[in-house]
Amino acid sequence: MISGFRDFAKSKWAIALFALLILSFAVVGGTQTDVFGSFGPRNVIDAGDRSLTPAQFRADFDRIRENLQQEQGRPVSLDDLVAENAHIQYLESQTRRLGFLNWAHGVGIRVDESLVLDRIREIPAFFDQITGAFDEATYQQMLAQQNITPLQLEEEFRDTAVSEHFAAAVAAGLRAPRVYGALVAARAFEVRDGRWFTVTQAMAGTTPPPTDAQLTAFLNENAAQLRRPEFRIASVIVFSDAPNAAAPAIPEARIVERFEFRREALSTPERRSFTTLTVADRAAAERIAAALRAGQSPEAVAEANNIEAVPYVDQPQSAVTDPAIGTAVFGLAADQVSAPIQARVGFAVAKVTSVSPGQPATLDSVRDAVIQELQLEDARARVFSRVEAYEKARAEGKTLAQAVEEVGARVVQLPPFTQDGRLPDGQPLNAPPLILQNAYALTPGAESEVVDAGEGQYFVVRLDEVTPAALPTLAEVREPLTQAWAQRENARRLSALAERLATRVRGGEDIAAVAASAGATLNTRTNVQQNAEAQADLGDGVLQGLFGQGRGQVFSSPASETSAIVGRVDAIRAADPAASAPFADQIRPRISQEFVGGIGEVLVNAAATRSKAENDPALALETLGVDAPAAPGAATPAAPAQ
Repeated sequence: MISGFRDFAKSKWAIALFALLILSFAVVGGTQTDVFGSFGPRNVIDAGDRSLTPAQFRADFDRIRENLQQEQGRPVSLDDLVAENAHIQYLESQTRRLGFLNWAHGVGIRVDESLVLDRIREIPAFFDQITGAFDEATYQQMLAQQNITPLQLEEEFRDTAVSEHFAAAVAAGLRAPRVYGALVAARAFEVRDGRWFTVTQAMAGTTPPPTDAQLTAFLNENAAQLRRPEFRIASVIVFSDAPNAAAPAIPEARIVERFEFRREALSTPERRSFTTLTVADRAAAERIAAALRAGQSPEAVAEANNIEAVPYVDQPQSAVTDPAIGTAVFGLAADQVSAPIQARVGFAVAKVTSVSPGQPATLDSVRDAVIQELQLEDARARVFSRVEAYEKARAEGKTLAQAVEEVGARVVQLPPFTQDGRLPDGQPLNAPPLILQNAYALTPGAESEVVDAGEGQYFVVRLDEVTPAALPTLAEVREPLTQAWAQRENARRLSALAERLATRVRGGEDIAAVAASAGATLNTRTNVQQNAEAQADLGDGVLQGLFGQGRGQVFSSPASETSAIVGRVDAIRAADPAASAPFADQIRPRISQEFVGGIGEVLVNAAATRSKAENDPALALETLGVDAPAAPGAATPAAPAQ
């Protein structure tokens, strides 16, 4: 399977989170109607047409927490999950997932509805324990307990099927060459002999404290990394209603008028459950229709004719992809069998099992939706009216402040931000890109024209202040700069000493004599194999040196921040075929799995990038009502005095 959740699976929360995959990853779409409400996305995740709302994100995490509490038999708080960065792991995996699904839908990957039914049938809890029959009441009740609708669950099953089928297609088309296994085995069982000694920082000495001139030079050398970018402070004039402003009441006459206009669209359509069987010719379809009318079940007829019966459960006519089948089915009565239908592919026969009449909308049932629709229209009209009044006031020569006060617009002061929308602490500003673009196109004190942000939203940007890009002063960064300079100089001393000693060995001096001259102890090992045991015993520096050079060559490699290794490869012996050949066969399936998994992960990430998938950790924390976890090593606040 595509390893979009690979990193997340390493977390101790993984078992509980993946146990909720079926029921907690329901996806709902949404649009952002007020781009100025909080200068940030209203969705925790946005991935093209896919999104995850704050309400659903909170519901997912509540279910995760409840499952963990039941599994561990102790209380688990949202703070516990956040402290383990479970929210970040969830956001990253879901962002990739929704981005991939958005791309998959865009390129036309679809699943047959029968796959959704098959997945529902795989869940024993939805079936009567005595009769074995599907229990609709139990199904609805269990989903309600999880705050999930059947439509959400079925959509999740569709998404899961898309991912699995895509992964199967990738796996079917990719094969790791057999030689990969042979190469890994040959390398794994190769053995080497060598001698080496350790050079320490004490042998090389430490550098004295730097002078101001040295620090200044070091600061200039790293100017590209240390230079502070240009920051700008801007004000945004917003013409929408205040976030907490109460919407004006809608007259009853308008509500009734809108309801009458949209009555048909607001009504619930008729739904039907039926099964279709498709064959290549009309004669076979006639035989199937006759068998169904004789009382045989669709499943039995399908088995007898070596075809598949495709069930549709409680579907409206608009959900039937073949118009000919939809027209025929919705012209039948319950338990009636159709005549052969000329479908897009072959001839189909349908048997209707149940009919759920449509429900005409009533004003009481849709009143809230109608009111919300009218209020949105009125809000957009008020915005446009303010924009017109603002432009008129400015044309008359009134100042920006006078025009804003006159029309009832709002001024939102933005904190300092960079051209790419970063705050001084590196966090994103979460402002619409149009605001950033306009702010960096202005000179100090200037203001933009009225900008249309879409969906009935408009704004004006005024640039208040510009802080040019500049290097920090030496006083501001003296301590960390001194540490970095000393670390670099000490590393140079250590590396230079190790290289001088290695050069002597390369020049023909005996390695034992060179080690003794440096006051180091010579180590000699034979039959060293590159494995975990040797890594734990010798360390990465030794193994990298021994297995990174040819026979007779000398190596010098770092072992840690304060030590280095100087050594010589004395002998190299190839792997024993009797030992490596079985290992090559054993490792091939794993290599193939990693090969396919790696390619699949690249494809998923590319699909998410193509969908411009992104998430908002700050909004996620705000939704959970939890503060961001403290950075590692951060000081603990002192307790208040008693």
